[in-house]
Amino acid sequence: MSADHVLQYSGAFRLVNKIAEGGMAAVYEAQQLGPEGFAKRIALKVIHPEYAQQHDFLQLFIDEAKLSANLLHGNIVQIYQLGEVGGEYFIAMEFIQGPTLRAVIDRHRELGVAIPATLAAYVTSRVCRALDFAHNFVLSGERLDIVHRDVSPGNVMATWDGHIKLADFGIAKAQTSIDPTAKDGMRLGKKHYMSPEQLLGLDVDARSDVFSTGIVLYELLALDPLFHEDLTLLAVEEVAMQPLPDLSQRISDLDDTLADILDCALAREPGHRFTAAAMGRALDDWIASQHEVASPDRLQAHLASIFPTSYQARSAGNVNTDFSFLRNASRKQRAGLLGKLFG
Repeated sequence: MSADHVLQYSGAFRLVNKIAEGGMAAVYEAQQLGPEGFAKRIALKVIHPEYAQQHDFLQLFIDEAKLSANLLHGNIVQIYQLGEVGGEYFIAMEFIQGPTLRAVIDRHRELGVAIPATLAAYVTSRVCRALDFAHNFVLSGERLDIVHRDVSPGNVMATWDGHIKLADFGIAKAQTSIDPTAKDGMRLGKKHYMSPEQLLGLDVDARSDVFSTGIVLYELLALDPLFHEDLTLLAVEEVAMQPLPDLSQRISDLDDTLADILDCALAREPGHRFTAAAMGRALDDWIASQHEVASPDRLQAHLASIFPTSYQARSAGNVNTDFSFLRNASRKQRAGLLGKLFG
């Protein structure tokens, strides 16, 4: 087989359940089907039709797939494929079995029990590893300077076996991708997790993600958001102008070294913050100093204790979606669709 040979193949997706609904896209649990009964469990992210018709948002969706497909790291959700059928675009990606950090925080708040500080630090250090890889990623000799711009508890997954995965590079910024925020000051992301420079509509770099990661660490420890204002102008004042609250007054028994790590990550001036790598190392060093084990096994046991019924198998359902034709179309129709998908 020659090096420039294109291998054609047939395949399809069977949708099982809708598992998330976001502003720009929906995510489904699905099976990727192949010859001889092959089936692989995946997640399928489908952009909403109204956004697929807007060039900038569609380009963000496409850029997410292009950027993430090459970010092969154990703490980043893996992207398998970008596809299009009849003007509808989808991304096939790794299916993560486990809760988001948002669900973990909410569950602890419901139970009235704090997350062990060493586990909170462990989780955050793994997010730092993912960000460090993305921030310094080089493709074909070119540094891409990727900035995630949407680090938040909802975009970090914990697998049931205790591993951490950073997801959703949907609004990531890189040298090689367009940036809709650059021309009109539009803010993309969740305002309560933005850095001051991002909230002010200024240029952002990797240090912006570190600030967001500091907010996530704070929330893991406090079980409450650091910032609360919903109106944009008030949020700008809260994040970019008002002094940070005394964290030790909000987090009971906050270790001094952990408080220093939070202060550095949450510095208003980007130049005073950690890099993601330095923040991760500082957290790992602090965990070691506590003479406690923070590992996937411990996180797995912790998740099992707070979600005792979540290990039950999810029952498969028939989801009526715009992509249902991938399993319901006639053989002739399906052949045409698959030719478009995989040809």
